[in-house]
Order: sequence, then structure tokens, then C-alpha cells
Amino acid sequence: MNRRLHVVALISLALAACAGAAATSHPWTPEATADGWSPAGGSTRQVGLGWPGGAALAKGVRYAGGVQLIAAPASTLHGLSDLKLTGDGGFVAVSDAGDLVRGRLELDEQGRLAGLNDLRVRRLTLIDGAPITEKRMGDAEGLALTDDGEVLVSFEREHRIWSYGPLDALRARPQAQPHPTTDFPLNEGMEALAAAPGGWRVGGEGGGVWDCSTQGCRVVTRPSPPADSWRLTGLDRDPGGDGWFAVQRSWRPPFDVRARVRRMDADGTLGPVLIELKLPGLTDNFEGIAAEARGDKVRLYILSDDNANPAQKTLMLAFDVE
Repeated sequence: MNRRLHVVALISLALAACAGAAATSHPWTPEATADGWSPAGGSTRQVGLGWPGGAALAKGVRYAGGVQLIAAPASTLHGLSDLKLTGDGGFVAVSDAGDLVRGRLELDEQGRLAGLNDLRVRRLTLIDGAPITEKRMGDAEGLALTDDGEVLVSFEREHRIWSYGPLDALRARPQAQPHPTTDFPLNEGMEALAAAPGGWRVGGEGGGVWDCSTQGCRVVTRPSPPADSWRLTGLDRDPGGDGWFAVQRSWRPPFDVRARVRRMDADGTLGPVLIELKLPGLTDNFEGIAAEARGDKVRLYILSDDNANPAQKTLMLAFDVE
């Protein structure tokens, strides 16, 4: 075996070991669902952060458990590209195939993420109320729950932001909302979306941050080609302050697969790295992030998009930040 193949084999073993660090399997047993939602089957298993040298956590940051979602190849539980919390122990995610997924977080006695249950799925619709059937129209990348309770979804390829109304009373006919008029590349659009005072904040994968409302959008930071391999892929509002938490990825497999979390200020400035995940530890294509207050700490959940690729994994990891 030559050196290159040897390295690839070691990396594959590392990723397998990280995913297999888990112990218990939690079958999904959906209960009765609201109209329009369908049960989604699968299982979860707990995961650790993998081999030493992979995860780097800043002072005051603690790993709080994580799970891998396991689903059949044809399941709609693949390609999950953003995540938000519903405030009642539940979460909602969006997929880049055009689906919404709801579920509940299962925490153990220590409050660590241990599983997911009551998963349900619902197909997103077009302006005329018809279900989305084409990838061109269904490539959903960002998700926000506004202060008014609206579910906002940002799409790329056909770049737009649509409101689907309240989560518990979704509209069949979404309403178009203001979005940045930047000429986004086909597959590098509005990856990051989060609630903001009076509206929503948008981040472009290739750069740029905007604050938007029903009245329009204003530039916070102008888009410019990133100087390195890091791309903004998710945002959520900091429940303890005026800023946001941002997840970024550096995706050059098989040798450079990294993710990190930083805080973003109102002016778009990114702070020090709070969490970094890289080989030989547990890592993947992290695109979603959600934040909630837990006492004097903030609990962060990050979600990876497996691209419906069997060589990747759908992971949800939790971290507590002082």
C-alpha cells in the first residue's frame, strides 16, 4: 500500500471510529402527527468527538453530547442543511431536497444530547401550493424562525427567501420575502439565515451579510471573495446578547474536512473560534446551527449535511458555552 492510500485508509478508519463511538441506538417511534406531516423512520446513535487532536474547544466551552442520524438511502432524512429550535424541546430542520423535518431532542439525566424522537417530515411547496419536485426549486439551505413566529426558508440555485407562516399552521402557498439582490453563484447562495431585531439576518456562503425586513435589505458587510477555504454556512441569534453564532466549514475532502463556530457581532465581525472540529476527530459537512439559553450558559446545536452520500454522516452535536 503506497503512502497516499495508507493515509486515506487511516482517515476512513478514524471517521468510522468516531461515528461508532456511540453506544446506544434509539429507534424513532413517531406518535400522531399534525395534518400535513408524515412520520419519518430511522434511528440515532450517540457519538463522541473522536480521536484526540481533532476537536479544539475554547475555554468555557464543553461538549454536551451528540448523535448520528441513521436512515435508509431513500429516506427524506438526508441532506439536512439548517436547524432551529422551537423552544419546547423540539427542533425543525430543512433539507436541500425541499423538505421540512420536525422532531424532539432527547436529553439524558445530565442534560446531554442522547437521541431524537417523534420525527416528522413535510414537503415544502411552491407559490401556487404545489409540492416542490425539482432540485432547482427545492435546494433549501437556510432556515429561520422570526420573532413573529414565521418560518423563513432561503433557497439557492433559484435564489429567494419564502415565508411559510407559523410552524404549527404552515401555509400551502408561501409568500416571497425581501432578500439580498446580489448576483449569487448558482451553488453558493444564502446559506445562513437567522432571526434579527425587526426581521432576519442573511449570510452568503461566498461572503456578505445583510439585515432584512419586510421593507427590504441593507448591507452589513459587502460580499467579497474569501481569502481562505472557510465558508459561512449557518447562523442563529445569540439568546444572551445582541449578536449571532455562526458555523463555518472548510470542505476539501478527504484530507481537509473542518468546521468551526464563532460569534458574530451586529456589524458582521466574527470573533475568536469557540469550536473547531477536524480530522482525525469527528467532523463532517456542518451547515446548521441553533442556540438556546440554559441557565447562565448558551447551548449550541450544530447539524451536518450528508449530501445523501453514504460516505458522509448526518450528525447533531451539542456544546455548552459560558
